[in-house]
Amino acid sequence: MFQSVNDVKARLRNARYLAGDDIATVVYLADRLGKPLLVEGPAGVGKTELSKAVADALGAELIRLQCYEGLDETKALYEWQYAKQMLYTQVLRDRVGELLADTRTLREAFDRIAEEEDLFFSERFLLPRPLLRALLSEQRPVLLVDEVDKADPEFEAFLLEVLSDFQVSIPELGTVRARTRPFVLLTSNQARELSDALKRRCLHLFITYPSFREELDVVRVRVPEASATLAAEVVAFVQEVRNLPLKKVPGIAETLDWARALALLNVHHLGAEEVERTLGVIVKHEGDHARTRRSIPELLRRAQLRLREWGME
Repeated sequence: MFQSVNDVKARLRNARYLAGDDIATVVYLADRLGKPLLVEGPAGVGKTELSKAVADALGAELIRLQCYEGLDETKALYEWQYAKQMLYTQVLRDRVGELLADTRTLREAFDRIAEEEDLFFSERFLLPRPLLRALLSEQRPVLLVDEVDKADPEFEAFLLEVLSDFQVSIPELGTVRARTRPFVLLTSNQARELSDALKRRCLHLFITYPSFREELDVVRVRVPEASATLAAEVVAFVQEVRNLPLKKVPGIAETLDWARALALLNVHHLGAEEVERTLGVIVKHEGDHARTRRSIPELLRRAQLRLREWGME
């Protein structure tokens, strides 16, 4: 458990996540109040990375549920291992024969088997999916429900029940309650509006693209092999690219990947040739690639102007 807002900032920094006062405060409150934290914002701004850093900072297991259209309770909660049940049935078939040896009718045989069916619907044959794993964990885990906006509204309603009481009902086993209340983070790219009921149960944090100074700090911490000049030029260029009308705007992850790639190629200064050769690292859509490629000279010029404004030339 975090002890203070400053403790959150320090421990997240040790996990190589640079959090400002706004992020650190909400994370601290979610931890101490035991409430889920809903993190919204554009793709690529570090929402999932925040979850990983929180798990690292708390020394907790990160359990991730990746949401998608069509996700249902079975895939998120649990499944019965039917193949394992069948294997045990085959192995124990002689004992089953002995068990039924003195039965005279089919009904008696069914009743006898029914008396033993709990053996085959026990935790021995249960395959926990992320939600149930989080509830069954002996040590407090961090549960990441990633891109919850991609799931159907019906699944969101089911998730609401789980997050309200941190318990679920399994027909064959009864009610399973959380052994330790997990630290829950939900992320959303705002592909659709989430329900008010879900939002009411969560603390809310909106993360957007960082400022030049903030993103440069991230690059310096995460990609120390990049020279100071290259790091500044990369961040300035990416921030200018984000002003273009692109289908997929490069996020912080693309900035870090590009800095690593250029450092690996022993690039110390960003020029048109270096940008053109490695543009696919930050631009991932064909139309965006063509638009950005045509704009390289202008983007470099504007990036240099920005660097002068920031005193980073």
